[in-house]
Amino acid sequence: MKLEKIKHLTGTLHVLSGLHIGAGRDVIEIGGMDQPIIKHPITSAPYVPGSSIKGKMRSLLEIYYFINNPGTRKFVGEGKPCGCGERTCPACVIFGAASDKKDINIGPTRLLVRDAMLSGHDQDKFDKGELPMEVKYENIIHRVKGVAEHPRPLERVPAGVMFDFSMSFKVFEGDDPSFLDFVYKGLRLIELDALGGCGSRGCGQVRFDNLACDGQKVDLASQNLD
Repeated sequence: MKLEKIKHLTGTLHVLSGLHIGAGRDVIEIGGMDQPIIKHPITSAPYVPGSSIKGKMRSLLEIYYFINNPGTRKFVGEGKPCGCGERTCPACVIFGAASDKKDINIGPTRLLVRDAMLSGHDQDKFDKGELPMEVKYENIIHRVKGVAEHPRPLERVPAGVMFDFSMSFKVFEGDDPSFLDFVYKGLRLIELDALGGCGSRGCGQVRFDNLACDGQKVDLASQNLD
């Protein structure tokens, strides 16, 4: 299998509403943050894991496009990512398949998504202590009394923050040219849906600005999702 080229996609991930990508905690201290966001272990700066972007892209694409593909029938029955490993399956070729089911001709995973770090301006603000994270309190509404109970603090990256975003896409000889188009469609679907947790409650609206592939502008808004 011949590697013909590696395409490089760059852009800015613009947070439009508070973004919560949870870090998880084994122990919560009294008065501590109930749902903290993931942060860099050395600098404590927030970032967006590439796995969060890639996983959401795959989930939305499989629901929207691949669910009726003969190579992704398992997804319909089990609610899991496709693992057929067939060369004709865009889900497995683009995002990867289970190693024990890989077709020897499928080759390596085509899409590599890097962690998105704070953009230069926002990184400078964070370093100066001028970019605090926000805390949103969520409650349970008592159905009889009509009052809020049990407030839980949810940490979020505030709206307006930007992250530098980049991906690489391998193109092998014989690959379907539409595979890269699915990457663009996946990013557009994230814009229309949400990234991270609590999307149904207003969190995680994002936009991919200044997106370019090998220096050529990509307009996600013009992507045909039919």
